[in-house]
Formats: sequence, C-alpha cells, structure tokens
Amino acid sequence: MNASTLSVEERRNIDSGAWFSKLSPALREDILARALVRRLKDGAPLSSRGAAAEEWCGVALGAVRISSVSLSGKQVTLTYAEPGIWFGDISLFDGLPRTHDADAHGQTTLLCVRKPDFKDLLARHTELYDALLRLNCRRLRLMFDQFEDLNTRPLQARLAKQIILLAKSYGIAQGEEIRIGLQLAQEDLAQLLGASRQRVNQELKGFEREGAVRVEPTRLVVLSRDKLLQIAER
Repeated sequence: MNASTLSVEERRNIDSGAWFSKLSPALREDILARALVRRLKDGAPLSSRGAAAEEWCGVALGAVRISSVSLSGKQVTLTYAEPGIWFGDISLFDGLPRTHDADAHGQTTLLCVRKPDFKDLLARHTELYDALLRLNCRRLRLMFDQFEDLNTRPLQARLAKQIILLAKSYGIAQGEEIRIGLQLAQEDLAQLLGASRQRVNQELKGFEREGAVRVEPTRLVVLSRDKLLQIAER
C-alpha cells in the first residue's frame, strides 16, 4: 500500500509534522510517492538492535517505542516517536546496524521508504541532506538537554517536564483539561526518566495533591499546565 491509502488523520499528521512540512513541495511529493504504508498492532516489532537498516520511517498514527536492554536484562525506554516524526536515517547514512529496538506502541501506522529509494531521494534532492542534517542537530541538542536534566534536576522536576512534553505531543484538550492520548503505564514513565516505578508513583501522587494532574489507570490528565511548569522549575 502506498501513501494514497492513508486516512485523513494519518495524512494530516504527516503533512503537519514540524520537519516534513518545511520541505519543498517537490521533495514531499517524491517522498510520499516512494513510501509504503505499514500498519502494526500494539507491541509489534519494527526493528531490533544489531539488525541491518533497510528503511527510513515516518509515524502517521500511534507511536514507536525506542528502547534497549541493560546489562542486567532490564528493558529501558529511551523515547517515543510520535506522529509526524521521521526516524531511522542514521543507520542508512553510516551503514552500521540499528542501535536500538523499535516496536509499535498502540495501533501504529508508518510510512516506510526502502533503503534504495532513500539513497535515490538523496541523489535527486540535495535539499534532503540539509534537512536531515538540521533534524539530527536538533536530536543532538535534545539529547544534551536530557543529559543535563538527568544530572542537574531532581526527579520531580524531570517528571513534570516530561508530562508537559507528552501533553504537547499527544494532548487532547477537553475544556480546561488536557488528556494525554498516549497510553503510558507508570513503569513506562519510570523507564523514560531512569527512575523506579515506586518513586514515579510517589511524585504523581504529589502532583495530584497540588492539582496539577489526575492519574487514571492508563492515562494522565493535565489539570494545570502552569502548576506543572512551576514544579519543573523548582
């Protein structure tokens, strides 16, 4: 299936992506013409660490969980690729194996560009080199920010900041509340923050007492973004 089979919502997520939307019309059309649609069920594997890189992907719906396994055998979530995010280009550039595991989080739709088509796009559109360079510079800056937060901010502040980011990416406004559409268990949040589930649970209870969030079984609801910002800045 090609990009013409995307639903209205899926196509809107791709077209409005912060990176993709800034490309020239000709490049966007060429990418979409070569992309294949892949639909994955929750938990379905996309790629594994050490595997050869064969595709460049964009998330049209759902999310892709990027993770690794520690020396002790514990799975650690590094990030979630949200709708509009493109990933997988690094291994196609350097020719080295995938560095992490990737699997679907919820029902997920991807646009996948095969390695030969990716190389051809680069040959036809020099603009793509610059665009991907800027994208990877942004990734590097975000990674440095995360390292800084991990070493300088207490868990309470890091958790509040993470919830704000999730609300920005997956938030669904319902009156004055913002429901985070991505289903995350407290263990998932703990892995993102490099903390234990028990400590994350304690902090979330504190956020509830302050009227910043409401914790539901598989969802978080932001009640006050201003209060979360105050916690993040403590």
